[in-house]
Amino acid sequence: MSATKKSTAKKTITILHLYPEELNIYGDRGNIITLTKRLEWRGYAVELIRAGVGDKVDIKSADIIFGGGGQDRGQIAVGQDLQRHAKALHAAAKDGVPMLTICGTYQLFGRGFTTLEGLQIPGIELFQARTIGSTQRMIGNVSIETPFGRLEGFENHSGRTLLEEGQEAFGSVIRGFGNDGTSGKEGAVFHNVYGTYLHGPVLPKNPAFADALILAALKRKYGISQLEPLDDTAELAASETAMMRPQ
Repeated sequence: MSATKKSTAKKTITILHLYPEELNIYGDRGNIITLTKRLEWRGYAVELIRAGVGDKVDIKSADIIFGGGGQDRGQIAVGQDLQRHAKALHAAAKDGVPMLTICGTYQLFGRGFTTLEGLQIPGIELFQARTIGSTQRMIGNVSIETPFGRLEGFENHSGRTLLEEGQEAFGSVIRGFGNDGTSGKEGAVFHNVYGTYLHGPVLPKNPAFADALILAALKRKYGISQLEPLDDTAELAASETAMMRPQ
């Protein structure tokens, strides 16, 4: 584990990036950059902690937690290692810590992932959902309707994530496949924890969602209830461009 950015400023937000080497495909690191910049542009300091397999990490110190997507090989190692953080992550979720989990991490925050070959990769069961490998590759531009408006992203997964009864989805599919290609549901939500298949990365062109994660962290830590607005002209233009692309 290594801290790559640290400041002594009065108001600091600590972002914990889980498994940045093992689970980091399709530009997911751009989500970390977006959160960092949108905090710094508003005058906050950011401490970024990167935690890999076997690293010692204090989950309680994190104000925002992020995990990206990866291939099955990376998920096998992460799935075993993540178990030692399960209790702390459940406690953090119930305490309101905002978390964004993409693709592979999203699957491992559920009950687990069963590969096409039948290998069982355990999850931490924060989401009441299970992922099963399939022969269908669900790939292309995806749009979903969420409480934060329409979000644009790119999905590329063969795992079919099935939500159990009572598990809230993150959004409804407007175009694309979503969790399983048939239910019309995308992602999952538990308190301030969001799981989604939206790569791209998702946050740069969906600033309202990025700010929702930031505000949840600031409210929890400092009691801040409103963010200063930013000029999101470029971000919204990127979203509009993504919206017009074919699936």
